[in-house]
Amino acid sequence: MNKYIIGVTTLFTSLLTAQQTEKQQGALDSIQKLDEIIISTNVIFGNKYVAKHRTGSAYYLSPKELQKFSFTDVNRALRTVPGVSIYEEDGFGLRPNISLRGTSPERSSKITLMEDGVLIAPAPYSASSAYYFPTIARMDAVEVLKGSSQIQYGPSTTGGAINMISSQIPAEFGGKVRASYGSFNSNQLHAKIGGGNSIFSYMVEYLNYGSDGFKTLPSGKNTGFNKNDVVAKFKTNLFPTAVTKQSLEFKFQYADEVGNETYLGLSEEDFNANPFSRYAASNNDKMTTDHSQYMLTHTLEFSKNLRITTTAYQNNFARNWYKLNDVTFNGDKQKIANILADTSTLSDHFNIVNGSANSAADALGIKANNRKYYAQGIQTKLDYHWYMGDTFHDVEIGFRFHYDEEDRFQWVDKYSISNEGAMTLTTAGTPGTNANRISSANAFASYITYKLKYNNWTFTPGVRYENITLQREDFGKSDVNRTGVDLATRENAVAVFIPGIGTNYKFNNDFSIFGGLHKGFSPPGNQDGQAPEESINYELGTRFNIGSLKGEFVGFFNDYSNLLGSDLAASGGTGSLDQFNAGEVNVNGFELLLNYNIARKGNKFSVPISLGYTYTNSEFQNAFGSSDGLWGTVASGDEMPYIPKHQFNTTLSIEHSDFEINLNGRFNGEFRTQAGAGSIPSNEKVASNFIVDISAKYAMTKRFNLTTNIINVFNNTYAVSRVPSGLRPGHPFGIYGGLEFRF
Repeated sequence: MNKYIIGVTTLFTSLLTAQQTEKQQGALDSIQKLDEIIISTNVIFGNKYVAKHRTGSAYYLSPKELQKFSFTDVNRALRTVPGVSIYEEDGFGLRPNISLRGTSPERSSKITLMEDGVLIAPAPYSASSAYYFPTIARMDAVEVLKGSSQIQYGPSTTGGAINMISSQIPAEFGGKVRASYGSFNSNQLHAKIGGGNSIFSYMVEYLNYGSDGFKTLPSGKNTGFNKNDVVAKFKTNLFPTAVTKQSLEFKFQYADEVGNETYLGLSEEDFNANPFSRYAASNNDKMTTDHSQYMLTHTLEFSKNLRITTTAYQNNFARNWYKLNDVTFNGDKQKIANILADTSTLSDHFNIVNGSANSAADALGIKANNRKYYAQGIQTKLDYHWYMGDTFHDVEIGFRFHYDEEDRFQWVDKYSISNEGAMTLTTAGTPGTNANRISSANAFASYITYKLKYNNWTFTPGVRYENITLQREDFGKSDVNRTGVDLATRENAVAVFIPGIGTNYKFNNDFSIFGGLHKGFSPPGNQDGQAPEESINYELGTRFNIGSLKGEFVGFFNDYSNLLGSDLAASGGTGSLDQFNAGEVNVNGFELLLNYNIARKGNKFSVPISLGYTYTNSEFQNAFGSSDGLWGTVASGDEMPYIPKHQFNTTLSIEHSDFEINLNGRFNGEFRTQAGAGSIPSNEKVASNFIVDISAKYAMTKRFNLTTNIINVFNNTYAVSRVPSGLRPGHPFGIYGGLEFRF
């Protein structure tokens, strides 16, 4: 398997070293065979060259691309990648909803998310909704893998995998400090330092960023957030004089967040009048989280051809989203999603929500969605590659033992509200009386892939095996001490083989075709007998160079035999997390990526431009009904919700040794908020939008830069979703200035 060191300070040095080594050996051409050299194991492919030569679709967001706009919002970063669909929620990218090639976008629950090659969703098997997402601002690179060769990465294999590469340990002493400040009192401080020698090396990093938010509450309370990230890495090369090389690397990461964020959106009328307002009843809504990760990686390198890497990991995540859940008027309790969907019929409830009426005691139910997540495991992979004449062979074998759990211990506090918007606690809830259960999963995963390169052909067959046992222990709302007197349990088990094969044929250095097929899989819920999500996925594409124009065109078709939906409060459902069978669905489309440098060679300026376009079409093959607001009642022929048919992205840069200017424009087509066919009803539609961002950097010295970022240059007002409950706006115009210092 192709592995590479990623890092701002080490990338080019590593590539140069690899090339020089192969030239000395005389066995390989240092450029054409670069993808066959193992350098690092926490990455999928590690640079653009390898991504462009896989037998499946792949995209590598390089350090340079991430630094152009100094991304803190992962939504803005990933929109540059064809095949990625996202619906926003908070305007800052704190909890993204990501879809790859038409997978269900809800909380990114149907894609495999990793950081440094390790599963990073809080409970990827038992509760896959990603309420924690790594901070993009501290990443060196992001890898997006789609297509047939993704079967190494599970549990979800239908749409693809995203691997975020955190800051790497530098080869030499150095570091950087970046600070910025701007609109809505938004601020960022990012500092890291590292270094070492041939025996011991280290890296320590700190990131703080936050904002007062761009929405307004009647009380004047800020609607923003504050988030901290700390990362420390230490590496030692064991027995440096031994023939067999060994190393040990330890990683610690901690993050916390306090955000005044809510599930409560706006009615159509209020959004049109003031899209950045918030209702008084959301005044006390708050998300508090903390996350920690421990990783210990042992690398055993027997030779340049054989390496075994073993990683033990533990992720801990705790969060309490304290937020308005329901409103009671004259004994009639209604969920906020129902109220916002029909403010006329439920006008008395709505007047309580917006704070225009005096309510009775206990009218507002504020739920403490208090949960703890725990995940741990150990994974090992062996990579062996060799040459036999002109034929290159590579075998990769991997195993993973994994356990994760979600512990819900929730309660509801009751409030009253005055017509001046003041909220008063009237009845304090008892922890554990709303939800009191533990969902867990034990999983064994393994895979074997084989890569064969002969002349212009490359073949990569492989198979993955998942054996999963999912359980739930529900202690009941009356047994808050968990004595087990009312314990209800359920269990579901699944074992599945996931085959796939990809191929690539290179006509010459300027033109190649690739394609493949593989089985898509996503784990079921813990209900006894529930089947997993399964599909057969096909792709066919080409990569080409025409003069200075480089591009990629890929068509894909995902044939679901059993699509699963999840009952999430975040998508307008009840919040049970139970999955339901959505039956047969076809998803097809194509992705286009073009890169061109307008400037001639030898010019002092470089003017690269990139264009990306994604077309996605979906169609249910059967009818069903669900309580999830994201799906609703579905008829055969309906389209999936929250998947735009058309997406377009373009980036234009002017680069000089002293400065650079970057412009990004992205068009997100209209999409449905409930499944349907034909023209989209206005109350079930999120309209299309076109947003432009600009960044600039000026080098005062070789080590000191001035930076500027402008978000939403034309200050377009647009909606991004209608879930969790009501319309939500995208980020308005914002301007931010900063300083960068490297040493």
